[in-house]
Amino acid sequence: MSDRVTLSGAPGSPYTRKMLAVLRYRRIPYRFLPASGPALAGLPQPKVALLPTFYLPDEAGTLQAVTDSTPIIRRLEREHTGRSLIPADPALAFLDELIEDYADEWLTKAMFHYRWAYEADIAKAAAILPCWRGYCVPDEELAARGAMFAERQIGRLRYVGSNPATGPVIEAAYERFLRAFDAHLARQPYLLGERPAACDFAVFGQLTQLAEFDPTPMALTLKVAPRVTAWVGMMEDQSGVEPRDDGWVSMDALPPTLIALLTEIGRVYPPVMLANAKAVMDGASEVAATVDGQAWNQQPFPYQAKCLQWLRQARAALEADARTRVDSALQSTGCMALFA
Repeated sequence: MSDRVTLSGAPGSPYTRKMLAVLRYRRIPYRFLPASGPALAGLPQPKVALLPTFYLPDEAGTLQAVTDSTPIIRRLEREHTGRSLIPADPALAFLDELIEDYADEWLTKAMFHYRWAYEADIAKAAAILPCWRGYCVPDEELAARGAMFAERQIGRLRYVGSNPATGPVIEAAYERFLRAFDAHLARQPYLLGERPAACDFAVFGQLTQLAEFDPTPMALTLKVAPRVTAWVGMMEDQSGVEPRDDGWVSMDALPPTLIALLTEIGRVYPPVMLANAKAVMDGASEVAATVDGQAWNQQPFPYQAKCLQWLRQARAALEADARTRVDSALQSTGCMALFA
């Protein structure tokens, strides 16, 4: 099995689903292990237990446990040729990175919020998620696991910013995203054209839960964005797609529906990212922002401060022409606030 990429994860993890779909599309042989059990014996442990966990050799050939999906996608691009997820145009590749970050760090707020803010969603998650770590146990033990898991996850809502004040903001933003994405899918099959990019798989990962697992957002998605529901089902396995070199949109002619999606990103994402970065820098105990005219409060999240830093570094690293084209595309969307 040494020629296969090895990873562990669970179906209830949006990032696991993101990366499994990436491996299928890129036709990279892999070995998928359950998130717990004897198959993991002898494998290295990640510094932070996150899903999925990839087991990849470092420069010295020593197996390491790594968990951050975005750099793993870039590593796979370097190590496996063909069927690339990254546009050749560096300006469009930056838009891909921006949308991927929005999906990974903002859409996950909607996923986490809906799962742990509504009774029907809590009940389903508490019943099913523990089963994915082993269901050959007595009912009483499974119920206890579910109750413990739900209590822990509900307690973590403060990190994603879900609370009675911000819940309506998250839900309104999710519905606007759905409507904008549904309109976009009426025009083209993927976010950046006729072939999938990394950002498609990031959006797909979150939607595997929002559109296919958690009852409340699943019903909403089907009601307002049936194309999105269908798209999620299709994105699970894109191994049969044959991408064309000219399958990407042109930065000189971005479709209006893509601009609308970027405008939704610019409406909600920059104020939280900027306020969070300031709170982390200042050592503050609370993030305070205004999102869509509403007060936003949450605990600081240091990792998202790093995400903002990486986005800024990626834009700064662009050559002047590419950076000019990026800035021109984003000028009216509100996203440029991230780089002010």
